[in-house]
Amino acid sequence: MSKNDKVALITGSSRGIGAEIALRLAADGFKVVVNYAGSAGPAHEVADKIKAAGGEVIVVQADVADPAAVMAMFDTVDRQFGGLDVVVNSAGVLKLAKITEYDDATFDQSMAINVKGTFNVCREAAKRVRKGGRIINLSTSVLGMRMPTYGVYVATKAAVEALTQVLAQELRGHEITVNAVAPGPVATELFLEGKTPELIDRIAKLNPLERLGQTNDIAPVVSFIAGPEGGWINGQVVRANGGMC
Repeated sequence: MSKNDKVALITGSSRGIGAEIALRLAADGFKVVVNYAGSAGPAHEVADKIKAAGGEVIVVQADVADPAAVMAMFDTVDRQFGGLDVVVNSAGVLKLAKITEYDDATFDQSMAINVKGTFNVCREAAKRVRKGGRIINLSTSVLGMRMPTYGVYVATKAAVEALTQVLAQELRGHEITVNAVAPGPVATELFLEGKTPELIDRIAKLNPLERLGQTNDIAPVVSFIAGPEGGWINGQVVRANGGMC
């Protein structure tokens, strides 16, 4: 494992795409902060894999929807590692229902985590990330497909993309880039939950490669943007979706 003395925080990295990103950035030589909201066991499993490969890692619990918890998480990173170079906003929820059937509690949860959580982390990251650093948000390529039951979810991700592009402009002169990676459907627990095999197969065939994405299709894209060769990409949404749209 190479060492580059840089520090990466990945929110929602106890499982799925976030976990894969944490493992990849650790393999790239970053000191890694694994964040989780409620799943301590899986978060420590990710950390154990990083340690077993020779990486440096800490695990920090924080609900990204809580501004005070986010601030405390960044304080912990500063104390433990002395600074921060890359922040990846991977925490999110995927709750699907027709707009007419979407209840208030689920709507509020989706907005709190996907939008306010991303905002909370971006706001803190913009103040703390060192020069030459990266802020990378996770969106979705489903945003452009107008699929029934995805209305609220894609609305939250449209907000994420807007925040990404405006923050990139607001950080002019700070030598920090802000981008989003927008996966297509990826075979994670979050995506597969509640879907029939027939529906999964139909969604898999939406792109010309005719398969679902895997977490290791997405992590290298984040790795590139976070790395030294990705520094000229700024204010962009990179759609990693196999050509779906």
